Amino acid sequence: MSVIMATAGYDHTIRFWEALSGICSRTIQHSDSQVNRLCISPDKRLLAAAGHTTVKLYDIKSTNPNPLLQFEGHSNNVTGVGFHCEGKWMVTSSEDGTVKIWDTRAASVQRNYSHGSPVNDVVIHPNQGELISCDQAGNVRIWDLGENKCTHQLIPEDDVPVRSVTVATDGSMLVAGNNLGNCYVWRMIQNRDVTQLVPVTKFQAHTKYITRVLLSPDVRHLATCSADHTAKIWSVDEKKFSLENTLHGHQRWVWDCAFSADSAYLVTACSDHYARLWELSSQQIIRQYNGHHRGAVCVALNDYSER
Repeated sequence: MSVIMATAGYDHTIRFWEALSGICSRTIQHSDSQVNRLCISPDKRLLAAAGHTTVKLYDIKSTNPNPLLQFEGHSNNVTGVGFHCEGKWMVTSSEDGTVKIWDTRAASVQRNYSHGSPVNDVVIHPNQGELISCDQAGNVRIWDLGENKCTHQLIPEDDVPVRSVTVATDGSMLVAGNNLGNCYVWRMIQNRDVTQLVPVTKFQAHTKYITRVLLSPDVRHLATCSADHTAKIWSVDEKKFSLENTLHGHQRWVWDCAFSADSAYLVTACSDHYARLWELSSQQIIRQYNGHHRGAVCVALNDYSER
């Protein structure tokens, strides 16, 4: 079973790591800009790196330092990136106020959705037919790809930027985190082709900015990362999210995180230059990944067994 793990950030490099040994196995120079987000394709062949205005697609299995494809069309920082389950298309969000869908083979824009405000994150619903995105004006939007339109606009708190969204792997739940440190939770109900959203709860996860919210693959945990130098793990319950543990040891902002496939481990990326692998049952740091010369702001992990 191959484990693909990569980190990137403000030192203009992308680093691949041997997850268990902590050894950096490959470094790619990303000279154009910082890297804001990383995403590994479901087949583990491609790594998407979202930079200032472009997304570059790298071949994970080769040593070629150059991207296979470059996606150009955004006019500001690309803040989110995700792959269709079969890798046919890719979605991006940007501070230019748009969400775009790209053909991964031709690197061409297929859809363009306007938020009218800088977009901070985008995720693909597991049904592959909807996108969920959030923006600086405080909106969470759901886009129906079949109908080619925005079907839901949620405003958890007026004028409070929503920083991150995450949807459960079984499509049952949506969580959004905002700049006040609050998390909002909705139940997602599929009626034929229509998604209904039922507000479940709101809770304060942090007292400073939330930078990332992420539901675990088994949908039993929620990870939240923050400007308060911590990541927290919450138990997922329909009505109440209770704090399971706080991951202390980061020296600066925690920007991003990724769960292992079995939901037992979490990797975090931090402004203190380090990525860290945490065993959640013991709250211990199993590995520190040391090599970035400036802040590490994004991490991608795929340790799913080969299909």
